Order: sequence, then C-alpha cells, then structure tokens
Amino acid sequence: MKSLWDDSAAAAFAGDLGQRVYTSRLLGRDDSLVLHGGGNTSVKVREKNLFGEEETLLYVKGSGWDLATIEAAGFSPCRMPHLMRLAGLEALSDLRMATELKGCMTNPAAPAPSVEAILHALLPAKFVDHTHADAFIAACNTPGGAKRIREIYGDQVIIVPYEMPGFKLARLCATLLPRTLPARTIGLVLMNHGLISFGDTARTSYERMIHLATLAEAHLAKQRAWNIAWPPAEPESGKSRRIELADFRKKLSAVLGAPAILATQGDTPGLGFARHADVATLASQGPATPDHVLRTKRVPLVGRDLESYRAAYESYFATHAARAEPKPLMLDPAPRVILDSEWGLVVAGRTAHDAAIAGDIYRHTIAIILRANALEGWRALPPADVFAVEYWDLEQAKLRRSGPPPVFTGEVALVTGAASGIGRACVAALLQRGAAVVGLDINPAIVTAHARPDFRGIVCDLTSETSIAAALEEGTRAFGGLDILVLNAGIFPSSRKIEELDTATWRKVMAVNLDATFALMRECHPLLKLAPNGGRVVVIGSKNVPAPGPGAAAYSASKAAVNQLARIAALEWGADRIRVNSIHPNLVFDTALWTPEILASRAQHYGLSVDAYKTNNVLKVEVTSRDVAEMAAEMCGPRFAKTTGAQVPVDGGNERVI
Repeated sequence: MKSLWDDSAAAAFAGDLGQRVYTSRLLGRDDSLVLHGGGNTSVKVREKNLFGEEETLLYVKGSGWDLATIEAAGFSPCRMPHLMRLAGLEALSDLRMATELKGCMTNPAAPAPSVEAILHALLPAKFVDHTHADAFIAACNTPGGAKRIREIYGDQVIIVPYEMPGFKLARLCATLLPRTLPARTIGLVLMNHGLISFGDTARTSYERMIHLATLAEAHLAKQRAWNIAWPPAEPESGKSRRIELADFRKKLSAVLGAPAILATQGDTPGLGFARHADVATLASQGPATPDHVLRTKRVPLVGRDLESYRAAYESYFATHAARAEPKPLMLDPAPRVILDSEWGLVVAGRTAHDAAIAGDIYRHTIAIILRANALEGWRALPPADVFAVEYWDLEQAKLRRSGPPPVFTGEVALVTGAASGIGRACVAALLQRGAAVVGLDINPAIVTAHARPDFRGIVCDLTSETSIAAALEEGTRAFGGLDILVLNAGIFPSSRKIEELDTATWRKVMAVNLDATFALMRECHPLLKLAPNGGRVVVIGSKNVPAPGPGAAAYSASKAAVNQLARIAALEWGADRIRVNSIHPNLVFDTALWTPEILASRAQHYGLSVDAYKTNNVLKVEVTSRDVAEMAAEMCGPRFAKTTGAQVPVDGGNERVI
C-alpha cells in the first residue's frame, strides 16, 4: 500500500479541519481500507465560542457521510470536556450516549457524531484515523490472530480485545490506555474490528495508517497468503437464466416481506468462491467485521434453499434474542448474499444501492476469508457478538423511526425509447418513486443517461428478437426480474397521404411501432407473471387511436393495432395478476418524434402558427413529456391497482376525442 499524499493537493485544504478533510478522502479512496460509509476520522481543535472563550472541540466524522467524499460539513463539532466526562462513566446505554453526543455539539445542524466519538476523544493525539483494513482483518480473524497481530506490530500498537462498538469499546480502551503512550506507539488494534492510527498532523496520522496496513499485507505475502489463485474463467454458456432468477427473486421477496432487487455478479472471484470445495464451511463462519452484518446478514445463503435459510435465521434470532434486553424486533430473515455454483455471487437488497453495497462488501469478504484460510484457517467472531451489532439499540431505533419507502422500492421497470422525450421522462418518474429501471434505446447515449446503481441503459434494436432477448437477460441479471413495462418506443414518419405512402415506410413503421411491441410483450410476460406485487404494463399510445389525422396512415394504424393488442393482453393476462393500460398523449413536442420540420408542417396543415398549434386543445395548455410520464408512473401505482384495459387521454382535451 502506498501513501497518496500530495503536497500540492494538500495545500488547497486550509487549517486543521481542511487537512482532516483531505486525508479522510485519501483513506476513503482506497476500498481495501474502508467501504461505503465505514471508518471514521477526527481532529481536535481550539476555537472561540460566542463569548470569546477558547474551548477544545473534537471534530469527528458524522453519521451518514462517506470518507471518500466528505466535506467540512460532514464533521460534528463536540465539546471535549463533555466527551471526557462521558468516558469516565461506569455504564451508559448506547441510546443515551447518542443523546449525550448530540447534546454536546456546538452546531445542532451538524450530523450526529460517530458512535466512536468518545474513543477518539480519549486518544491524546490531535488527529485520529480508524479503518477496517482488509489485510489486517485477514490476519486477525484466524485461530492464532492475537499472537499473529503481536508478531506483525510489536510495540507499535496497543492491542484491545474485541468489544461492542460504542460506549463499551470506549470504556475498555479507557482502562487499557496508559496515562502516557509509549514513544513508539502509533495506533491501536481493535481485535476483529479495525485499526486506529494517530498523530500530531493529518499527514502523520494518515501515513501511519498506511504503514500499519502495509505491515499486515507484507505478513500475508511472506506467508504466501496474499495472492489468490482463481480457477480459469469459463466462457459464458449462453444459457438464459432470466426466468429462474425472476422466480428466485419472487420467493426471496416473500421471505423479505417486500419486493427485492437481485443482482447477479457472476465474475471469476464470485463464481470461484461459490464453487470452492469448502464454501459452505468458510461462508458459514460469519462476516469479516461485525458491522458488515447490517449490510450482508451474518452469513450468506449457499445454494437456493430459501426456506432452510429462513428457518436457520429464525433459530439464530430466537437463541440470542432470549438473552437480549430490551427485547429486539426481529428483522426480515432473507439473505443478502447468495453463493450459487451456477450463478456465482448474487446479492439482494430493498434497493439497487443496498444490493450494490452488499456486493462490494462481500467481494472484499471473499478475499479476506481466502487469505485468512491460507494463513491458518478463517475464524470469524461468534454469532452472539455479531447478533449484538445486528440488533444494536441504535439500529433498532433507526428501524422504528424509518418512514415508508418510496412506492416502487424494490421493483424493476423497463422503459423502451428511454433516451429522450417521454421515455426519458418515464425513467425519471420511476426512479423518483424508488424503482430500479432498465432503459432500452437504439441510441448509444442510453448507456450513460443516468450514472446511478438503480439504472441500466442498454442499446437495443427492438426490431431484432435476438437483441430483445439479450436486453432482457442483461436487465434481469442486473436487477432480478421485471414488475413494470412501459412501451414507449416508436417512430413518426413525415406526413404522407395513403396514395403517396411507399411500402418500405409502411413496413418500417409497423416493425418498430407494432411488431417490436408484440415481441417485447410476449417475451416479458413470463417475467411479469413473477412480479412479487403483480405485473404492470403501460402502453404509450396516441390521440391518433381514437381520432386519427390525415397524412399519418402508417403511424395511426400501427398505434391502433398496438391499442388493440393491449386490450387483448388485459383480457388474457388478468389471471396472471398483470394489468395493462394505455395512455393516449397528443402534441407532446419535447420528443424526438417532433422535428421542427414536422411541427411546422402539421401547424401549416391546420392553418395555425406553431405556438397556437402547441396549445391547440380544449384547455389551451401545452402537454409535456413529464405530464405523460407522471400519468404512466401513477397508473403503475396503488391508485390504479384495480384498473386494467383503460385508455386515458393526456392531451389537454381534444374535441374529436371528446
């Protein structure tokens, strides 16, 4: 491991807090040190209060901030004297500790302080860094871990036996720390938990952390336990897995008690570990560090037997909850990590973001487990210690305070023609309501349309059934299934009377607007049948269905045919808990269909100016893509739960339709 310190970059961060921000980001950039909000850092400063009196404050990383992107506002300023008085208490519940930490902040608008704030205050150094370095965890979580750690670090660290994070850990450290730290001591080892380094400057504390992590890496390398030999990558079999994945997702959602995102990560490390000869034994030990249980559960599911996993989790809860006070509320018994010899590593979560975090953590866990196993055998903390973190008072309090999630949380939507216009607006509306969205479009820009874990943009030629099948396979592997289908893609040729309409144009319009819609509906039906809350289809039709206009024969006929197809699907698919509804927009000008030339031509045809044509409806309003998208999203929600086969105009009121 190398120091990332750069003098010129560091110079841009003024003051002690600025330097703290800079080195915190350096730590956060290395996922072998911290992952997804893990780790914490602090700095002690002298500041004048409102009365002009100087006081010592601890600026400690606040809850909800990530070290990789932290700003000065992400640190919570706490009065040091109060923290030190808390450290002197014999006992303190974590809920009361959280209240006291908030009460000693000088800025009530700052985030809640880290639960390790008291521990940071106890350490006499100005700067303190705390990470969960992979190499250290691998060396620590072995049968001879304590002896090995002493061998690696000698007197450079003070070794602290494992204790529950929060006040109990701070209190233990208070009893173990000498009044004056030895000159060679640069940090603490929190067994089975993490590394702490400290120093009088941000750079010193940061580079001491790099030094401590490097010593652990060097030890693993010396013991031939650093490099992991994966089996050769196998070529993709080409076997379709979308139906079996969607079926598994439905069963997992039932155990979870809500729709789940299921993401397949079947690369070489994931597949290699899932096929390891001792995977069941290794994976059943527990997480790399106890805080990972909040993201991954204590153990993964090996194979696909969800009912056995549920029973084992319920037994685990019953065993340890019997000794807990106050009595905890049982969390869902669904796995977050699945290791399957065919699928590889698969991760689950209530959101795509949660699933991605579980995946990142477990990929590191795999490396930690295999390195520890190569040393002398992997050994995690006992289940009781992990349970204590999983059912921590602070986490239970968060659960009780949490409000209802967005309406489509855990659900998967697919939108065609998603790169622009109504399709792009539909993607935005569905994402806003909590769905994970697969966007299909012929335009390559779809791939980078939304840089977020709950969106997958796929280039797809909807006139190719092979392309459709590949897109559905990719989308299902990304999110696990399909709940919502928005059929929006279409083309609108230039105005042409029937006698002037060539066969090639007619067939092209039918291929995109009708044939592709039919093929996609047919291929999506098995997935929609497996939607945990029932499937939903919204067809973006057109005002031309009930009220066609001259010069649009191919477009109007194709949309009318799609409308009839949707009505039949509503009849046929109701028994499968799939509802199918249509929306008929008109004159939506912020779409790719309406080029300036087409707009001018249509306005001229009706003897109107372009501006007058845009509001040529009963309400005299302009209809936008967002208006249509909001209706599409709402029709997939609970307000329309008992509606199927409907046709809803979004056109400002059209006299011919009315």
